[in-house]
Amino acid sequence: MRRWRYSETVLTLCTLAFFATMVGRLAISPVVPLITDEFGVSNSVIGIGLTGMWMAYFASQFPSGVLADRFGERPIILIAVGGTAISSAFLALAPLFALFVIGTIVLGGVAGLHYSVATTLLTRTYDEIGAAIGVHNSGGPAAGLIAPPIAAWIGVQYGWRPAVAIGTAMAIPVFVLFAWRIRPTEPRRPEQPMTERFELGPLLELLVRPQIAFPICLAIAGAFVWQATASFLPTFLIEHRDQSTELAGTVFAGYFVVQAITQVGVGAVSDRYGRDFATAGCMVLAAIGFGLLIAVPGTFALAAAVVLVGTGLGWGAALLPRFMDALSEAERGAGFGLVRSVYGFIGALGSVMTGLLADLFGWGVSFAVLTALLVLVFAALVVNWALSLGY
Repeated sequence: MRRWRYSETVLTLCTLAFFATMVGRLAISPVVPLITDEFGVSNSVIGIGLTGMWMAYFASQFPSGVLADRFGERPIILIAVGGTAISSAFLALAPLFALFVIGTIVLGGVAGLHYSVATTLLTRTYDEIGAAIGVHNSGGPAAGLIAPPIAAWIGVQYGWRPAVAIGTAMAIPVFVLFAWRIRPTEPRRPEQPMTERFELGPLLELLVRPQIAFPICLAIAGAFVWQATASFLPTFLIEHRDQSTELAGTVFAGYFVVQAITQVGVGAVSDRYGRDFATAGCMVLAAIGFGLLIAVPGTFALAAAVVLVGTGLGWGAALLPRFMDALSEAERGAGFGLVRSVYGFIGALGSVMTGLLADLFGWGVSFAVLTALLVLVFAALVVNWALSLGY
């Protein structure tokens, strides 16, 4: 029998840490209608709060990489998981909508410290980074399996406040396990002043490289769709397809189950057949799935849509390794964090824009816009390949 290796401990606990930080954020979406009812706000207004959360999540990606280069990955991930536990509790206790919005932003900021740092730690541990990132990314969909149905059921039975508090309950044991089993890592740049890392010139030089700038544009569109789906898919199912809160939460969980299962496969396909091929395939599958959600009634269409959208929105396992391929080993810590901050911060507008479009034109139109963005990404990849642009 093969012995369990420390590298597998790192991968397992990084995945669990991603799981914990994602639960805190995903527990909100299934109870959005309950939150809007209690505070008396619209979809676009709650979308502002969710956009603030996702913007803070991505804005902290670059600083997290700088901090990890200075202090090592382990303490930064611990701060992310511990901060998620504390901020989820604060969110559940917020008496005013303004404080609720503050709580979502804080939650996003501390949770965002995890992803780039954990990805960098995995690149220091594994050679096949596409598969490793795919396993790590599955922690997010796994959170989607657990959080939405539990939050929906708790929300219906006891109210939205206990529902969002499950973020605290999930994060505490993961914090303890990570602190116990993960060894400290050697910082990459322990002596370099952090102010040097924020100088504008080197940051812009990295971002304008064609091999970085092109996939950033693709990732912005992909993140826009992912954020909108994570924020409003249950509400879409309730208001556009007339499903109950509990059933919408279950379907939302099914979407994440599919994503958790297929993430590893998407990453493996990108390792074997190329990043662009796998990314383009994801865009096609997700676009077809959204079309079914919008226009085709019935249980079979809904089930097929969940499989297609869940697989397609796992594009991160195919596209994100593209950045690691283009960055040197010395650049990967802060450089990948910078890339994540840029595309994710802009992509986070998916929540507020989708909520606004739903208020103005209905959920069918708002989700059709998401479909169009996926088609646009696919077209950009095809043009890049057909014209041999090399981006």
